[in-house]
Amino acid sequence: MSIRDPPVSSSLTRPSRTPSSVLDDWRPEEPEFWSSTGQRIAHRNLWISIPALFLAFAVWMMFSAVTVSLPSVGFAFSTDQLFWLAALPALSGATLRVFYSFMVPIFGGRRWTALSTASLMVPAVWLGIAVQDIQTPYWQFVLIAILCGFGGGNFASSMSNISFFFPKARQGYALGMNAGLGNLGVSATQLVIPLVIGFGLFGAIAGGPQLTADGKPLYLQNAGFVWLPFLLLSTLAAWFGMHDLEAARSSFADQATIFRRKHNWLMCWLYIGTFGSFIGFSAGFPMLSRTLFPEVNAMAFAFLGPLLGALSRSVGGVLADKLGGALLTFWVFVGMVAAVFGVLAFLPDAGGGGSFYGFLSMFIVLFVLSGIGNASTFRMIPVIFRTHHERASQGTDGAGKAAATRLAGIESAAVIGFSSAIGAYGGFFIPKSFGSSLALTGGAEAALYGFVAFYLTCIAITWWWYFRRGAEVPC
Repeated sequence: MSIRDPPVSSSLTRPSRTPSSVLDDWRPEEPEFWSSTGQRIAHRNLWISIPALFLAFAVWMMFSAVTVSLPSVGFAFSTDQLFWLAALPALSGATLRVFYSFMVPIFGGRRWTALSTASLMVPAVWLGIAVQDIQTPYWQFVLIAILCGFGGGNFASSMSNISFFFPKARQGYALGMNAGLGNLGVSATQLVIPLVIGFGLFGAIAGGPQLTADGKPLYLQNAGFVWLPFLLLSTLAAWFGMHDLEAARSSFADQATIFRRKHNWLMCWLYIGTFGSFIGFSAGFPMLSRTLFPEVNAMAFAFLGPLLGALSRSVGGVLADKLGGALLTFWVFVGMVAAVFGVLAFLPDAGGGGSFYGFLSMFIVLFVLSGIGNASTFRMIPVIFRTHHERASQGTDGAGKAAATRLAGIESAAVIGFSSAIGAYGGFFIPKSFGSSLALTGGAEAALYGFVAFYLTCIAITWWWYFRRGAEVPC
């Protein structure tokens, strides 16, 4: 049905006036429609969306795995420059998310997923070319890192799209699966890239090796090229297998209402604490470990935190559906404060060498908690905006309540996308905080104490507005 038509209850389907890729009858909140038709279509779109998002995260985080090897093959970049390369994809990705978060209702989920996935081939190819010449100037790597932000932008549109397909009672599961399994791309890039740069994966067609100071061959071009066949397949799957929803169509003006909503900005702040931590620690941990514990091969362990964090997001979505998003979010931030103090306890200092394995274990706790928090905060958003519009529609007739439900869905999707954009800036600030702290003080302590202060504000916001007895919007 078009977004102006009243709900159709006399039949579950009707002859479509639109192409088969466009659905004009979509009623996931109606149990009969969901069980007979909606569930199958929703899961089909979800399972095509997940690998596309997986690849987006893999491309987005390529530099977190590549920067540690650039000095080995002769690139004369400083430690601060390398931290910049690790941080820039998050900065550009977060900025792109602001725009991407509004694209699905304007262009359609199928078309936008295919286009945004195809765009990831640009930085993948350019990186594969640039690393083969140590005379490649730093500014080119800066531009490639910025283009890797295309992958970061995809998250906002992907989550917004999937939120339209599932009923509110299943959104914790759906968004948790999409984001959780998609987030695995971070750990995949940190696991796969160190493996594939060790041999000529594509033979002579991809170019020869680069040599380290001790004569060891590395094929850094594989860090970009390895994703190309999968990106092509995922683009085709999205174009031919996904759907656009007429019911999700809305203008930017309709979605821009969220900028007047207080809870949009509160949830943005909380999502900086959860997803911002996840993506920031993912980007910064390899270089931080290499700097603080140079005797340890950090890349052998770097994938563990993002892997467990991504998996815990899927679990967190299910838990949030059962326990409530606010309860879970509150205790996640309490745990993150404790884990940061754990990291501080294991840092090397002038009096000793610290403990890498203690340091690693505390970071893994942070990754797991941030993954759970990613899911619990996103579970809160639909509840908050449904509650807002239900309160506003009290006393209206059935048409008014139906309009309120539709507006709640549009605003929830827009907030999910926009908060993911703001949260992603953590992927820039965390590695830059580590780099600045090391440059100014010689250690990471200043950055970590700053994270503690921020998490305390997240605890206060969650408790006051969403968790305490008598909270404005219990969720």
